[in-house]
Amino acid sequence: MSNSKPPFLSLREIDHFIFFNTTPSVLSPSPPVSPTVMWRNGAKHTICKTQRSALSSSASFSNACSFQSLSLGRNFSVKSKLYPINILNPHLGLCPRGEIPRKDNDSGLRCVPLLPRGFSCGGFYPRSYASVAEAVSSHTDLEEDVSFTEEVQELVQELRKEQRKETARKRWERIAPGMGWRKYEMLKRRQVKIETEAWERAANEYRELLKEMCEHKLAPNLPYMKSLFLGWFEPLRDAIHKEQELIRQGKCRAAYAPYFNHLPADMTCVITMHKLMGLMMTVGEHGSARVVPAAITIGDAIEQEIRIHNFLEKTKKKKDAKVEKREGDESGAVEKEQEKLRRKVTELIRKQKLPAVRRIVKDYDESRPWSQEAKAKVGSRLIELLIHTAYIQPPADQLCEGPPDIRPAFIHTALSITRVDKKTSRRYGVIKCDPVVLKGLERSARHMVIPYMPMLVPPVKWMGYDKGAYFFLPSYIMRTHGSKQQREAMKLASKAQLEQVFEALDTLGSTKWRVNKRVLDVVDRIWNSGGRLAHLVDRDDVPLPEKPDTEDETLLKKWKWKLRNAKKENRERHSLRCDTELKLSVARKMKDEEGFYYPHNVDFRGRAYPMHPYLNHLGSDMCRGILEFAEGRPLGNVGLRWLKIHLANLYAGGVDKLSYEGRVSFTENHLDEIFDSADKPLEGNRWWLRAEDPFQCLAACINLSEALRSSSPETYVSYLPIHQDGSCNGLQHYAALGRDTLGAAAVNLMAGEKPADVYSGIAARVLDIMREDAQKDPTSFPDALQARALLDQVDRKLVKQTVMTSVYGVTYIGARDQIMRRLKERGTQLDDSQTFGASCYAAKVTLTALEEMFEAARSIMSWLGECAKIIASENQPVRWTTPLGLPVVQPYRKLGRHLIKTSLQILTLQRETEKVMVKRQRTAFPPNFVHSLDGSHMMMTAIACKRAGMNFAGVHDSFWTHACDVDKLNTILREKFIELYDAPILENVSFPTAT
Repeated sequence: MSNSKPPFLSLREIDHFIFFNTTPSVLSPSPPVSPTVMWRNGAKHTICKTQRSALSSSASFSNACSFQSLSLGRNFSVKSKLYPINILNPHLGLCPRGEIPRKDNDSGLRCVPLLPRGFSCGGFYPRSYASVAEAVSSHTDLEEDVSFTEEVQELVQELRKEQRKETARKRWERIAPGMGWRKYEMLKRRQVKIETEAWERAANEYRELLKEMCEHKLAPNLPYMKSLFLGWFEPLRDAIHKEQELIRQGKCRAAYAPYFNHLPADMTCVITMHKLMGLMMTVGEHGSARVVPAAITIGDAIEQEIRIHNFLEKTKKKKDAKVEKREGDESGAVEKEQEKLRRKVTELIRKQKLPAVRRIVKDYDESRPWSQEAKAKVGSRLIELLIHTAYIQPPADQLCEGPPDIRPAFIHTALSITRVDKKTSRRYGVIKCDPVVLKGLERSARHMVIPYMPMLVPPVKWMGYDKGAYFFLPSYIMRTHGSKQQREAMKLASKAQLEQVFEALDTLGSTKWRVNKRVLDVVDRIWNSGGRLAHLVDRDDVPLPEKPDTEDETLLKKWKWKLRNAKKENRERHSLRCDTELKLSVARKMKDEEGFYYPHNVDFRGRAYPMHPYLNHLGSDMCRGILEFAEGRPLGNVGLRWLKIHLANLYAGGVDKLSYEGRVSFTENHLDEIFDSADKPLEGNRWWLRAEDPFQCLAACINLSEALRSSSPETYVSYLPIHQDGSCNGLQHYAALGRDTLGAAAVNLMAGEKPADVYSGIAARVLDIMREDAQKDPTSFPDALQARALLDQVDRKLVKQTVMTSVYGVTYIGARDQIMRRLKERGTQLDDSQTFGASCYAAKVTLTALEEMFEAARSIMSWLGECAKIIASENQPVRWTTPLGLPVVQPYRKLGRHLIKTSLQILTLQRETEKVMVKRQRTAFPPNFVHSLDGSHMMMTAIACKRAGMNFAGVHDSFWTHACDVDKLNTILREKFIELYDAPILENVSFPTAT
C-alpha cells in the first residue's frame, strides 16, 4: 500500500466524521459493513448535515482526549495512534481529564486512558484523522488499498468544498445582506459578463480603428505613436541639424547635400517619423518596410513640403511701410490675391487635402522637380539617422536588477524573396521596427474609454489605490488626471490612514437604486414628442436666418451676429440631445433590474463621485427624477411630514424659503394639483411643470398621492430620497472656519424661525446699490443707464450662481458671463451690446455686495491665497491632508509646449515640467481647500448613517435618505459638522518658510 496519506482535515470535518461513526445506526452489529462503505456513507451524511447544532461553538469541548480504539461493530475494530486533539463535540462520549472512564458508554465508544499530565494539547492536529484512515485501511484487503485511499481523497475534497462554500456564504452575508445566495451568484455572473463584454467591445472597436488607420497610413496619428515620436523627436532633430550645419560649412559633400537644407530640422524630423511609421503600420507589411520605396516616399514628402513651405513664406503678408503705401496700385492687388490664396492653402492643409494643395503650389513654383535618385538619397540618409537615434524604453515588466534593456527601435536587415518559379531569388533591404513597438500598439487598446455601467451587485470594497469597485474593469480610488505627484501621494498613504475614506466610499457604493418607471415613461413621452418641456432640450434646430439682400454693412453685421448665435445654439442643442439620449439609454437598459449600485471614487480634492458618468444622482433633474432607492421604508408620521416638505422644496419659487410649517401648508393646499399631476401628468393641468425641478416634483407627487390614498399613509412604503441641502455650502464652511457670527446667521448655521436666504440678501443689497446709481447723472456716471435698465431684472436667481461660486474663486469675467446667461434666458429687450454692458455692471455690483456682507470669508480666502503663494514661490506644489487622512497635492505645473507644423502632421511636444504655476496654485488653493472640507463632512456623515442602519446618498453638500430617517440624518450631519470644526483646522495649516 502506498505511504501517501489523505490531505489533512479541519476540526469541523473530523468532528462531523467522528460524530457520524459513533451513532447507533452505524454501530449496529449486523450486517457487517466494509470500511470503504463506512467512509463513503459517513462522509455523504456529514456533507448533508453541515449545520448540525452540535457544531455550535458554545458547546465546545475543550479538554484534551485521545483514542486508543474505536468500537465500530463486531467486525470493525480500529487501533489508532496517539495524537493530541481538541474535540469540539460533546456528544462523542469521551472522558474529560481527571475522570475515571467507564468500560463502555451509551454510544458504544470505549473511553481510553488519559494523556500524561503536562502533555500539550493546545490545538487539533489534522494528522490524527489521517491516522484513523491508515488504521482502517490497514485492516482491509490489499486489493482495496489503492481504491480506498482514492476514495478518502475524494471525500476529503468534498468536505473541503463544502467548507469553502460556507466561508463564501459568510462573506456574502457581509457583502449583500438580505439577498439570497443563489440570486447573488446569478447577478454576480451577469455583472462579470457585462464588464468583460464592455472591455472586449471597447478593445474590438479600438482594433478596428487601428486596422482602418493602418490601412490608410494614418497610424502616426494614434496616441501611442505620438508618445513614441515625443521620445524620438529631439535626438533625430539634433542629428539632422548637425548634418545641415556640416553641409553649410562645406564639410559634407554627399550627393544629398543640395536638397537637405531647404527645411528646418524640426519639420524634416516630423515628416521622416510620420512617413516611415505610416508605411510600417500598413496591414500588408505590418512592422516592416522596404528601404528603397520608403526612402523615395520620404524624399517625395520632403520635396513637397519644401514647395509648400516656400510658397507660404513667399506669400506671407509683409509689414514694410513702403508696401503699405502702394495698396492702391497693381502690386497691392497682387499681394491681396496672394494673401487670399495663402489662406486657402492653409485651410486645405488643415483639412488634410494635400493633393489640392500641391496643385495650387505647383502653379507658383518654378523650381525643377527632384529626380528619383535625389529623393532616394535624401530619404535613405534620413532613415539612417532615425535608426541611429530612435530607441525604445525597457519593458514595464523588466526587473530592476541589472542595466536597463534599451534597444534600437528599428533594425536594417536583408530579406530574401524567392520567385514563383523557385529558381531565382532577390534580396531586399528592409527596415523593421522592434516587436515591443507592435506590442505597445496592441496594448494601447487598454486605454480606450470603458463605458462604466451601474453594478448589479454591491461593488468590491476599496482596499487600495487600484483595488476596489468593479470586478474586472480598471478602478482607481482617485481621479488624478495624470498628476504624478498626486498618484504617488495616494500610493504612499497607508491603508490605516485611508480607512475612513475607504469606508465612506463603500457606504456610498452600497446604496441600492432602481429606475422609477412611471417617471421614465413620462420622460420618454415628452422626448418622443420633440422635447421642449420640463427643461428637456428641443429636438429641432433653430432655423438659420437668411442673408439680407442688401449692401448695408449695418444690416449685414446684424445678420452675421444672428447667424453666429443660431449656429452656436444648434451646437449646444446637439450636445444636449446626445447627453439626453445617453442617459435615457442607460435608464431603459436598467429599468427592469430589481436594483443596481454606483461604485464611487474621489477627485484629487476628496469630493466623491459615481464612476458611472451618465445616469446618476449627481446629474440633472431628469436623472434625479428617474432614480429612487431600491429598498423602501414605511413613512411613519415623521416621514409623511418630510415628504410634504420635500415636495414644497422641489417646487421652489420662494416656497422653499418658508418655515417648515409653511411648506407643509403649501403642499396640503395643493393636493388637488398633486393628485392631478400624478394621475394625468401630461393630459391634466400639468402643475408639476411649473416647479423648479419638475421631474423630481412629479416623482414626489406620485409618491405622496399613493401614500395619501392608501389605507394607512403612515405605513406606506416609500422609495423616494429626501434631500437635506446646505445653504451656500462654501460660505458655511468659511463662516465655521472664521467663527463668523454674522456670516453664520446668513447661511443657516444659527437657528431661526425660518431659513435665511443668502441669495435674496445679496440680491436686496445689489438692488439698493443700483437704485442709488440709477439716480445719478449719466453724463458724469455712465453706469447710471445700466442701473436703470437692470432695476426690474434683479432677483435671487440673477445673482445666485455668482454668490455660490464666489467662495470658489469666481473672477469678474466669470461673474459677468454668469449674469449675461441669466439675462439672455429671460429674453430681455436688450441687444447683444447692451446685454454685455449691463452684465459687466451687474457683476461689479454683485462682487461689491459680497465683499460687504462676507468680509470674514474674503479675508480667510486672501490669507489662504497668501499661504499658497509663499509655498509656490519655493517651487513646491501646495499639499495638505484632509481631516479624514486623504493626501491632496495641487497638480498645477507649467507645461513645456512646442508645436511643429507640417502639411502632414502637427506634432505637439508637451511635457509636465518641474516648475509650478505660482498664480494657479495661489488662486486654486482656497476653493480646493474648502472642497476638501465639504467632502470630508459628507464622508463623515455617510459613515455615521451606515452605522445607524440608514440608507444614504450624497451629492457634495446635499444629503439624501428615506423620509422616515430625515430627523436622524439632520442630527447626524450637524453633529459631524461640529466634530469637523472642533479641530483647529486653520491652525493646522502650515507651509515651509522661505530659505
